Amino acid sequence: MSAAKVEEASMGMLKTDLTAPDCLQEGEMGKKLQAKCLRIISAASCVKLYCCYGVIMVLTVAVVALSVALSERKKPIMESCEPCYAVCPSGWIGFGNKCFYFSEDMGNWTFSQSSCMALDAHLALFDSLEELNFLKRYKGDSDHWIGLHRESTEHPWIWTDNTEYNNLVLTRGGGECAYLSNRGIYNSSGYIHKKWICNKPNSYTLQCPLIVNPG
Repeated sequence: MSAAKVEEASMGMLKTDLTAPDCLQEGEMGKKLQAKCLRIISAASCVKLYCCYGVIMVLTVAVVALSVALSERKKPIMESCEPCYAVCPSGWIGFGNKCFYFSEDMGNWTFSQSSCMALDAHLALFDSLEELNFLKRYKGDSDHWIGLHRESTEHPWIWTDNTEYNNLVLTRGGGECAYLSNRGIYNSSGYIHKKWICNKPNSYTLQCPLIVNPG
């Protein structure tokens, strides 16, 4: 081999040795750049993924809340109230759970009771002072037969439904049949003609449901 060729081969090897580190450096730079790009892409993907999860969660909560609101809106709301009584028949006056009839005609005690029975009722009885005061206010100035009677002065007072009177208000007089006056409860012979008061139970339900259906 000539000296010129040997020198040329030596120069080529020198160039190869000199350029090899540059190639390695460029490869490492490329890998670093690629890794950096991947990190950026991964971070951006995570942010987008979290945003998607957040949107899905918000939409899910909104749908559930809307479903609950709609179901509550369609559900009937029932509220219990006081006993609800039906309307009394025409000519009768309602008070509490009873209907009362104040007659315009007059008759003795027996006739008055028969007249009430013809109306599916009986001569009036009261269970409380409130009922008694109502009867006194509504009857006007006339005396009215009520459902108290007794066999004699030696016997207790009983109502027309055969329950014993509890003497809530004392009766005055020496007769066998009681009547209501402006001054209280009096009694006399049942043959005297007076107006009368009938009463019968009013139809009612134990609870009066108030149904509200907004939907």
